[in-house]
Amino acid sequence: MAEKTIPALGPAGAYQLANVVKTPPQYGALTPKWLTRVLEFKGLESGVYRVNRVAEGDTPLEALCSQDPKKTVIPQGFIDYVVKPREYHLHSISTIINVDTKISDVYSSPYNQIDEQIKLAVESLKERQESQIINSDDYGLLKNAADSQRITARYGRPMPDDLDELIAKVWKEPSFFLAHPRAIAAFERECTRRGVPPVTVTIAGGVFIAWRGIPIIPTDKLFVDGLKNPKAKTGKTNILLVRTGEARRGVVGLYQAGVPGEQSRGLSARFRGIDNDGVASYLLSVYCSAAVLADDALGVLENVEVGDYYEYTQQPV
Repeated sequence: MAEKTIPALGPAGAYQLANVVKTPPQYGALTPKWLTRVLEFKGLESGVYRVNRVAEGDTPLEALCSQDPKKTVIPQGFIDYVVKPREYHLHSISTIINVDTKISDVYSSPYNQIDEQIKLAVESLKERQESQIINSDDYGLLKNAADSQRITARYGRPMPDDLDELIAKVWKEPSFFLAHPRAIAAFERECTRRGVPPVTVTIAGGVFIAWRGIPIIPTDKLFVDGLKNPKAKTGKTNILLVRTGEARRGVVGLYQAGVPGEQSRGLSARFRGIDNDGVASYLLSVYCSAAVLADDALGVLENVEVGDYYEYTQQPV
């Protein structure tokens, strides 16, 4: 005897009356942007930051240090300054968002279409800001590191010895390392091989591994073979060590304080109007730069290979 089928409402039909829970737009390309969180920033009034420096010399002014009463001639002199110090000018990173008012009027529940567009645009500008702080031809950290502060990985892969040598270059209160996630993974493999796994530290609400107590901050803006997300198993990148802070003569991020329509530090959003077709337009801009106050505030480990792996005789259980 055939089994009797009882008719019932199915999920396809019920879906039409269901109150579906929706999320805001998820943008997979966004990153935590730790660099702009841990780097100290300085707000500017006129968009220009002049870095005055003392003229070269180990001891800028001689001094008398003696208990001999016959030696009473006190050295005289003055501390000279660099005549033409470098001035850093803010650069702008801008984009325009267009939203059809008919769309924003009709489809703004539960999420305001204009607000969501501006949020995503702001995050995109911040991504570019972090990349420029590292890679800009004018003020980027990679291009502005002194030649005396650059070293090359001895064997390609990032070894604890290499990071120790980098610390010797930036030994005056180093703040953090900066590295691509694959470079961090390569360094962890080296530490595991040597039996010296790095500890973890918590700063700015995140947990990071640390070497010699200095956190290693991940960023995909330190490219591997020129790419944020390389597909190849091997590749070369750089690792930075940074001392940050104006009081410590370190690296300082720069931004324009109090810009009109300010959404966050140095970033503004301005309404440009509605055209004859009913399209609303918004201009978003972030003004930024970075300054290296002293040569020894920044060190670079170059030609770091990220694709070396090891085979262990004892396989994990």
